[in-house]
Order: sequence, then structure tokens, then C-alpha cells
Amino acid sequence: MFLYRSCPIPCDRTIRPLNFIPEVQILKRWIAKGVVLFAAFFTPAVNSTAEVFGDRSLSADHRFQRIKRFFARQRCPVHQYTEDFVAAADKHNLDWRLLPSIALVESSGGKVYKNNNVFGWDSCRRRFPSVRAGIHAVAERLANAPQYRGKDIDEVLKAYNSRPIYGKTVKRVMIQLSVEPI
Repeated sequence: MFLYRSCPIPCDRTIRPLNFIPEVQILKRWIAKGVVLFAAFFTPAVNSTAEVFGDRSLSADHRFQRIKRFFARQRCPVHQYTEDFVAAADKHNLDWRLLPSIALVESSGGKVYKNNNVFGWDSCRRRFPSVRAGIHAVAERLANAPQYRGKDIDEVLKAYNSRPIYGKTVKRVMIQLSVEPI
């Protein structure tokens, strides 16, 4: 497959495939050698759900079923990360409803986000290698960062976003998750 450089102004010049331009060749080599290695060294370790849950089946877990059904009903793309929401909450001793609720409020459940950041973390400036890594990184931060550690849900939400309506909105979603039929 060839990529072609197009000339924005009509002219008689021959258009060459991008693959044969020296700069493109150098860039391709650089990407193939460097970026892959760079990404491999700086990707954070994320525990698999199997480590957190052991032999217990997630399909039998009411939290998993409620989050999955809730996101599916809302047509949220993050439904595929339901296991990670539950695993991260368990690992960091967070309310199981908190992470999915923040994700729904901040990114409409993964419908609108950038940088793999479905939580709007750091005003969406924070980049994560994947959505899964973002879930675990935000959970770790909510559990261990001084501004969140040891606080109840209202205080955590106020530190996360100081607008008064924000905490009420997230808590409303948390209630909806609690009553979601299994």
C-alpha cells in the first residue's frame, strides 16, 4: 500500500509515493526501533483481574453484573472494562461504584475522552497508555494521594472537583448503580 503526497496547487510535477521519500523511511525506522522499546519500558504494571479475584468468577459478582448492565443500557464503550473497575476498587479498597460513576460523568462512559483518560484526570491533560491503565492509575491515586486518603465519598468528590453540583451528580449515578437490577 502506498501513501501519496498530494500537491495542493495544480502543477505538472510527478507525485511520488510517500513510502519512497527519505524522511518517511527514516521516520519508519525510528518508530520501529525506538518507540516500541520506549513504550515497553514506561508502561505501568497493571495487575490482571485474575490476580485480584483468584478463582472467583466475575460473572457471579453482583457488582460486575450491575456495572456491565448499567453501561450497556447507557451504550457506554467502557462496558468492556467492567472487570477493571471492580478489580481496581477491590485492590485499593474503594467503593465499587465510584470509578464507574466518575467515568460516566466525566466522559459519558467513554463516549467522549482523550489520552485514554475517561476520568477527566488533571483536566484531561494526563495521558495514559490505555484506558485500563488509566482506571488502575486513578484508583491508586484516589486511594493513596494525600488529598483523597482517609476521606469519605463527599470529601473525595469535593477534592476531585470542587463544583458543588459535581459531587451530587456522581452520587446520583452511584445510587443508580446500586439499584441496577441484576
